[in-house]
Amino acid sequence: MLLPTVFTTAALLSSALAEHVIVEKRSAPAADWQRSAAVDGNYIIPLRIGLVQSNLHRIEEELRAVSDPSSATYGQHWAAKDIAAFFQPSKESVSAVQNWLEDAGFASHRLRLTGGNQWMTVNVTINEAEELLKTRYEMYEHKSGVLRPATDEYSVPDFVRQHVDIITPTMHFNLPQGRGEVHLGKRDTKAPSPGSKASGNGPKLAPAGFAEAYQAVAAAGELSNCVNLTTLACLETLYNYGGYVQQATKLNTLGIVEYTPNSYAPQGEPRHGEFAVTLSSALSLTILLFRLQFFEQYLPAAVGERPETHFLDGGVVTPVPTAFQVNGESDLDLEYAMGIVYPLVPILYQVGADASFNDFLNGLDESYCTYEGGDDSIYANYPGSCGTLPYSAVISTSYAYNEDDLTLAYETRQCYEYAKLGMAGTTFLFSSGDYGVAGNSGDCINGAPSGGDNEATGTTFNPSFPSTCPFVTSVGATQVKAGADLVNDPENAEEACETIIYSGGGFSNNFEMPSYQKGKLATFFKDHLPTYTAAQYNNNQSARGFPDIALNGANYAVSYSGQNGMVYGTSASSPAGAALFTLINDARLAAGKGPIGFINPAMYSEAFNEGFQDITSGGNQGCGTPGFSAVTGWDPVTGLGTPNFQKLKDLWLALP
Repeated sequence: MLLPTVFTTAALLSSALAEHVIVEKRSAPAADWQRSAAVDGNYIIPLRIGLVQSNLHRIEEELRAVSDPSSATYGQHWAAKDIAAFFQPSKESVSAVQNWLEDAGFASHRLRLTGGNQWMTVNVTINEAEELLKTRYEMYEHKSGVLRPATDEYSVPDFVRQHVDIITPTMHFNLPQGRGEVHLGKRDTKAPSPGSKASGNGPKLAPAGFAEAYQAVAAAGELSNCVNLTTLACLETLYNYGGYVQQATKLNTLGIVEYTPNSYAPQGEPRHGEFAVTLSSALSLTILLFRLQFFEQYLPAAVGERPETHFLDGGVVTPVPTAFQVNGESDLDLEYAMGIVYPLVPILYQVGADASFNDFLNGLDESYCTYEGGDDSIYANYPGSCGTLPYSAVISTSYAYNEDDLTLAYETRQCYEYAKLGMAGTTFLFSSGDYGVAGNSGDCINGAPSGGDNEATGTTFNPSFPSTCPFVTSVGATQVKAGADLVNDPENAEEACETIIYSGGGFSNNFEMPSYQKGKLATFFKDHLPTYTAAQYNNNQSARGFPDIALNGANYAVSYSGQNGMVYGTSASSPAGAALFTLINDARLAAGKGPIGFINPAMYSEAFNEGFQDITSGGNQGCGTPGFSAVTGWDPVTGLGTPNFQKLKDLWLALP
């Protein structure tokens, strides 16, 4: 509900006469968008005004208090209602924005305040929005054909600026980003939706092709062949989780996020609610071939298993295998996440085709929603999705944007949401990218960062978001070295991935270095200072560095549509890492302790050094350069290194 109108001297100033200040501005459209046409002034848009939240200056402090092993309150995660109350915008901010809108001519019955008091919304015509925000809207077209009205800048009166965080739709195209690609020989997100094939997210294929590359290397024994073909047995040996028996599967949770049209084709007969249509017996037989084939070969006990699927904003799973770039990402994620945590059944969050990361966060956190009933998709019609998704202690996402594609205000508000969910005990993992220091599809930045001008011919490194958010865990990629001995020396078997893909890594142009990184990154700059200048990357030595850790991202054996094949990408690394941390949660839950929550402060602490195998060879070329190099200690290629499950389990079990 809105507050009673309280007119102040400032509020009574005419909006037309008050001095306006710019809230956001950009010099070029986001990548792959261009101006298309004028917008009809009577076109109606749902204007959403993000109110400045309270206590954000304390968010890192409060998150560290529950996630830093040296803290007396480690592991004492907050309840969702307490988090919402702590960060709720002040009554002063609500009143100031309400008074501004009413003074500008918007009747109070047109205004809506969301349940968490974080957003004030009003449906307006383009003409009304242009007058209110002192801007001009134009229609923009994405290369996929999607149209959105947007502007290059917008302003508000000076007296209300301190109460306004962000306003949409303005400069934020808010489309889902592509998958960390499965390179069939994998990962992008510049498409109109994270799940779009044009996004560049997703696994990558070898030049020989999906099935052909697999057939060329599949004959040898598993462990002796891990340099050529990554299987569950390879990961078990590399990361030392073999022999662990889960004890708390009824208490534990793992979530995998997919964005339609990326989806898996369920094995066996469809279950109630999985499809919008009834499948014939012939189609059911076809979809039987998917994970059934993978588990028959690599984990027979899991044959017939499938994830617990929850749909959001029109998400669907595919009744039959469609194309590898549609089903491959989900197949990869689920085959390995389910394979590592079996018999635990993961949660699959299947998000709609027009949805974004914000829509998914809306589904998790009711207070984050921009709109009554819940979605952030500007033109979606899915009421009732706000806060409806079940909780998962660990969540993996293999989709991403280029940091330069979005505005600082947009990214900052979303980044704070990851911090708040971390305070509640959630671990978020994101794939770091497959193009080294370049962005999705190998694009680099032209000119100054945050202009949105990204091309293959650019020369400035293009970091990945949300990996650059300091409140998530970014996962890079490794590969098994030629001649490595996994049987006798698995801890020295890997190097940075330089086959088909290159581990995404670098330094943010938007986010400062978090306190937990300062020690490790100070050592990196002292001992291994990159030779590049500010023309290539943010070299101020005070920016958030990524990735945080790495796992194998090469030569993954995957089954799809009756065929075995081989794929590459950090899209594989992230769900594999999430599964390992889920096993650590199992051990803690069995011991009567809580989940590990936000893991970065613990991982960067000196006490956890022994929990990671340092990767010291390989690089992440891109943007016409060799990129950065994997070196002793943390580096912007493989982070802290690869995880040793048994050692990390013992370290986390020793914490309260």
